[in-house]
Amino acid sequence: MTQISAAHTPAQEQAAQSSSKTSGASLYGGVTTRRVTVRDLAAAKERGEKWPMLTAYDAMTASVFDEAGIPVLLVGDSAGNCHLGYETTVPVTLDEIAVLSAAVVRGTKRALVIGDLPFGSYQEGPVQALRSATRLVKEAGVGAVKLEGGERSLPQTELLVSAGIPVMSHLGLTPQSVNTMGYRVQGRGDEDAHRLLRDAKAAQDAGAFGVVLELVPEELAVEVSRSLHIPTIGIGAGAGCDAQVLVWTDMMGLTSGKVPRFVKQYAELRSVMGDAAREFASDVRGATFPAPEHAFH
Repeated sequence: MTQISAAHTPAQEQAAQSSSKTSGASLYGGVTTRRVTVRDLAAAKERGEKWPMLTAYDAMTASVFDEAGIPVLLVGDSAGNCHLGYETTVPVTLDEIAVLSAAVVRGTKRALVIGDLPFGSYQEGPVQALRSATRLVKEAGVGAVKLEGGERSLPQTELLVSAGIPVMSHLGLTPQSVNTMGYRVQGRGDEDAHRLLRDAKAAQDAGAFGVVLELVPEELAVEVSRSLHIPTIGIGAGAGCDAQVLVWTDMMGLTSGKVPRFVKQYAELRSVMGDAAREFASDVRGATFPAPEHAFH
């Protein structure tokens, strides 16, 4: 793969990281009196500071992540798989995303909330994309939207940005296109790698404030990250991205069955919740719940 000149030299990156450490500036936990904005993400990129992003689909879970200092929450169409019972993200509707996004916004005070534009809500063209994104901004209160595709989605990105709606692009494996590309690593081989690089630069030129890189080779993700002045958010793209995102049910061990290779499980909520449910059932069956202290007289 032909090397692309980096936006920052290693010396500049080291200096930025050193400046971040000495100044005490931090995106994670550093903004406490207002919502995180896309300008904060851009500043973190300049400092060389990495930051975390998680999905969220309800007010209670979002409030936990917000209190934990997670600066960016994505109301992803992944809700279709892990909350709505769909096999893919394709059936998710804009109505569903709007309801979930509004809940996440209500449950948070600090995090930047990004609403996913689901399949069928922007593919017709820029006007449809603006109508859909405007609804998420006005009705749900999101601070930005995300859409899939590089060059094919540039007209939509340009119009949304010109209308004042921040846009995050999504490249690599784009789940809404699962019927054509399947679930496999994207960007392998020179031709595919250069195509993804072009898409990333085109998204940046169109005004996107960030680019999600899903399931791409780590070396390519590093190249893209160095070539852009906007942050890259990796999921299955290695450690070279500016930020990392995971689906929260995967990360917390709530998902049943096998999880993707790129997921690290930080808890085992499925077993914890199962044990609690079985203990509750046992107490009810044995007439030990409710106990006297749980009753009113």
